[in-house]
Amino acid sequence: MRKKENTEKIFSAALKIFSKYGYKKTTVEDIAKELNMTKGNLYLYVKDKKDLYHKVVEFALLRWQNYVRQAIHNESDPRNKFLTMCHKAVEYLSIDAEFRNILIHDPEIFPMFTNKDPYERINNNSVTMIKNILKEGIGKGLFRPVDISAMSKAIFSIYKMFVIRMYIRSEEKEVRSMFEQTLELITQGLFKQ
Repeated sequence: MRKKENTEKIFSAALKIFSKYGYKKTTVEDIAKELNMTKGNLYLYVKDKKDLYHKVVEFALLRWQNYVRQAIHNESDPRNKFLTMCHKAVEYLSIDAEFRNILIHDPEIFPMFTNKDPYERINNNSVTMIKNILKEGIGKGLFRPVDISAMSKAIFSIYKMFVIRMYIRSEEKEVRSMFEQTLELITQGLFKQ
């Protein structure tokens, strides 16, 4: 197997084990056993358990981001692209139970405030995705002119609040309706009528 295939296999297995036992209770031996690999072989890919955990979370965040990116890829109308992005980004954790479990046990992975964001680079890419849709919508005359940088950060912050409340704090039933109403409010102010 090639290194990329190996790392994906390792990260998928580690995600499963970290999800099941949490960071503290998981050992490198547990993950190596899941992979039918020696602990020494696993250390060819990572420095230690902390490095493995960080890379697994990056892997899961990028998988989430790619899920959304693929969902909007073929959308030509920026309004549909924006709505699809919002729905798919919030929906993702309902289908990725392993990563959802990790976030529940380690909410610092996805902090509400950016001054302590351990995955800032990846989250900035999500903000850039929003910026690009806003630029496209304004450029096509479908969105009202807004401060793209400020609005994309605001939208991402609102999105994080909904993810935290729906999945990390397990308030999905109460918050789902609020999400839809907030999205409608945002689009009514953003989309030109």
